[in-house]
Amino acid sequence: MEKRWNILTTDITRTESLQEALKINKTICSILVQRGIDSYDKAKDFFRPQLAQLYSPWLMKDMDKAVSRLLLAFQQHEKILVFGDYDVDGTTAVAAMYQYLSSIYDSVDFYIPHRYREGYGISKIGIDHAKENGFTLIVSLDCGVKSVDLIAYAQTLGIDFIVCDHHLPDQQLPPAVAILNPKQSDCTYPYKELCGCGVGFKLMTALSEKLSLPEETHLAYLDLVATAIAADIVPITDENRILAYYGLEKVNQNPCPGIKALMQLASVQKTMSITNLVFIIAPRVNAAGRMDDAKKAVQLFIEKDPAKALSFAEMLHSDNADRREADSSITEEALALIEVDPEHATKKSTLVYQEHWHKGVVGIVASRLIEKYYRPTIVLTRSGDYVAGSARSVAGFNLYEAIHACKEHLLGYGGHFAAAGMTLLPEKVHDFAQAFEIAVQQQITAEQLIPVINIDAPIHFTEINPTFFSILNQMEPFGPDNMRPVFIARRVSDTGFSKIVKEQHIRFVVKQQNISLTGIGFNMAEKFHLLQQQQPVDLVFTLDENDWNGEKNIQLKMIDMRLSEPLTQ
Repeated sequence: MEKRWNILTTDITRTESLQEALKINKTICSILVQRGIDSYDKAKDFFRPQLAQLYSPWLMKDMDKAVSRLLLAFQQHEKILVFGDYDVDGTTAVAAMYQYLSSIYDSVDFYIPHRYREGYGISKIGIDHAKENGFTLIVSLDCGVKSVDLIAYAQTLGIDFIVCDHHLPDQQLPPAVAILNPKQSDCTYPYKELCGCGVGFKLMTALSEKLSLPEETHLAYLDLVATAIAADIVPITDENRILAYYGLEKVNQNPCPGIKALMQLASVQKTMSITNLVFIIAPRVNAAGRMDDAKKAVQLFIEKDPAKALSFAEMLHSDNADRREADSSITEEALALIEVDPEHATKKSTLVYQEHWHKGVVGIVASRLIEKYYRPTIVLTRSGDYVAGSARSVAGFNLYEAIHACKEHLLGYGGHFAAAGMTLLPEKVHDFAQAFEIAVQQQITAEQLIPVINIDAPIHFTEINPTFFSILNQMEPFGPDNMRPVFIARRVSDTGFSKIVKEQHIRFVVKQQNISLTGIGFNMAEKFHLLQQQQPVDLVFTLDENDWNGEKNIQLKMIDMRLSEPLTQ
């Protein structure tokens, strides 16, 4: 699949000024300036984040109300229920808050709704469970800000809510005693991009301050906060960067037994990064809710006994193996359906439906299909009497608007710019597919159907050395709004030592002028012929470290490659 290369520009004056202040490589300075780091002080905060730089939790709207209501519950010896969503952000938030409250108060329990019986967010079943078991205060995490009717229902049962959420609120807010959400229009909290677990962490911080508890009382859960930040794909900037930085430090030095057990089962031998949390820890935690019951993810995170933690981790590991098998077989079936569709070549969208597909993986399958065809994609399956599905978008295309345009065919839908879900009647699938294709055709541009690679900076092989690589690594943790830098090296030649390995990957050795570097291109064997042409190529890559037989070397990790433009005379 051809990709668009978008080479980012930078302000030369500000770059030179920053280089003068920092005395480091100019290419790195240009990337820092692109990311808003254009002074010595900003660079110091970026490279040396400090927990002392975290904002006061009391700046968040309703924080005083939330803390007062918890203190009242302690005084009146009320039963408190910690309630959270079934994904990584929700389960880590519940695990952190439940442990924190349990360490200072003795009447706390937790509840995770079942993905298929109760659906996303606050559920009537959950509220009824609270009533039946004598809970009078629910602390909701990563959900609740849109649950107006359900929180009003809880009120009629004598149950109060403290909502900790980070999703964009609607105009009407639920009747909770406190709503902690920096995205509220009248909340002046300086940082708006916390995840649900991050908002919960701010409540724990405020309560610690109010009760004069040592910092470790809430800092003990930073490994869970970092896991949530990684999995929820929130920007790794400002406060999230500080929390992720120190959370990763805890993951690598002293993780909770649950995270340690997951790392053990995944045979982790290296230092964990945000990327490792995304690809190693998060799928195993999410698999619990996708394939079975996410309650055991919380049980894993709160377990103190390493042997018991390992048995919970094995359950999640097994769920993840089932998830991967389902994901793989459904993707294969979906690709086969697309290939036999005679209109496939002219379509701007993809919609596939089979009754027997597992509901828990249709969103993942939609993402897989986009990797292959790069179009807005919907994968549907049967769910009881209805059809349910997940949709995923391509960069820059508003998927939610396209689905909204087809609402007459749907029973319900929800989501945002890049991802959505919907339910409909089985007899409406064909009409919905046609309406969705028309909506996409009307709204999408030709450019949006070509994947784009954002390239941070051109680089010459002479710049790539251990010092450069060391400074680059200090830009971690990488993630949204602070991605691992992507470079382009122009007019690079094959040395003759490049080869295809395991039929799918390229192990290459290339040179620019008289400097040779090695690298790997995963799943890029179809590009190998470009190296064989003995013509200069332009190479797009990131830098990482190859650790082989105890020897560490900088290597290029290829993202794309094309023949260089001929030199003009």
